[in-house]
Amino acid sequence: MGIASPQSQKVTAPGSEQSHGGAMAMVTTLFFMWGFLTCLNDILIPHLKEIFELNYAQVMAVQFCFFSAYAVFSWPAGKVIEWIGYKRSMVAGLLTMAAGALLFIPAARIPSFPLFLTALIVLAVGIVLLQVAANPYVAVLGPARTSSSRLNLTQAFNSLGTTLAPFFGSALILSTTLKSAADKKLMTAAQLSDYRIEQAHSVITPYFGLAIVLALLATTIALFKLPKIASVEGSLQEVSHLGDSVWRHRNLVLAAIGIFVYVGGEVSIGSFLINYFHQDFMGGIAEQVAGRLVAFYWGGAMVGRFLGSYLLQRISTRRLLTFNAGAAAVLVVISMTTTGPIAMYSILAVGFFNSIMFPSIFTLGIGGLGKLTGEGSAVLCIAIVGGAIIPEIQGVLADNIGIHHAFIIPVLCYAYIAWFGGAAREAGREEAAA
Repeated sequence: MGIASPQSQKVTAPGSEQSHGGAMAMVTTLFFMWGFLTCLNDILIPHLKEIFELNYAQVMAVQFCFFSAYAVFSWPAGKVIEWIGYKRSMVAGLLTMAAGALLFIPAARIPSFPLFLTALIVLAVGIVLLQVAANPYVAVLGPARTSSSRLNLTQAFNSLGTTLAPFFGSALILSTTLKSAADKKLMTAAQLSDYRIEQAHSVITPYFGLAIVLALLATTIALFKLPKIASVEGSLQEVSHLGDSVWRHRNLVLAAIGIFVYVGGEVSIGSFLINYFHQDFMGGIAEQVAGRLVAFYWGGAMVGRFLGSYLLQRISTRRLLTFNAGAAAVLVVISMTTTGPIAMYSILAVGFFNSIMFPSIFTLGIGGLGKLTGEGSAVLCIAIVGGAIIPEIQGVLADNIGIHHAFIIPVLCYAYIAWFGGAAREAGREEAAA
């Protein structure tokens, strides 16, 4: 799709056995950063819920605004890549993320929930640009038979970011002492305003630091010589003469639905964990402690992706995907029907089985698209909007039937993914990772 800088990049044939270790290492840092920043939303949700006294449906606007950016900006991101190339798109994505992180400063100083949401949208736009560029780039940066394994490996570092983010966020954002509802009722309007400002200010230092890191990473990527992939970065004229459409590829359409429900289910669980563990039937765990426990959910995904990178070289992507989705559904049901430690450990274990789902669905979806790979990637990234819609649905359910039973939503998501693992066999097209 995109035309990268010819003076700084080498054209590589699709499926080449050539080693791209340096390029893989550099692009992997992008997966880490967007995983880290995305997972910080799980810390922001209970924090903003407390500051602005929101219910579950209202505070899920955090995820709705963040993941809606995928629906709105994924297709334009694909056009940006066509215009300036993959490398420059990655740099632009990082700088946009840095701008979003800086917007947290005025949002916290006011404080203003709508401005927080605006900052999250800008941050998400940058992440969308990275996702649309980096996922297909990694998938074709080497032999097709190992594309699923390769993408799982980079996603493992994405999970490293999501594992570290809860510790970082809990220590810096949830570290201040929270007032009980009874205490807040005794405050005057001025005291309550001062309390909210104090709580909101805890996000300034971490997000300012992240903005600096993102700007430095953008500079590093700009100076690094990333190879150009011929199968992905062909000219627009070549693409227009294919006479093909992504919508004719059944696996891609089914995979887009799979990405929608996978991201929705994963984000729904992560978004509710802190409030879930704080419930009396779960032991009334303090929010800061619960925030650290969220790291085990994302840490399980990291371990599973490192293991999955090995297993997917020996086991069919579709079979492993079906098994993991079925196991995740069972674990959520166990958590819904129990309380205390069993409910807590079973829901945290879902993270391990989430591990290979996104990269596996993604590679099954874009396998065999050739010059349409970038366009297919944009379609799959649009489907990430599931992270905006499904948590909102679960939030409405949590307000009406209770947080415990609202987890039926992720169960339905995993049921579809398990079905997709089998349905992909009927597409009549060999998957890229086979």
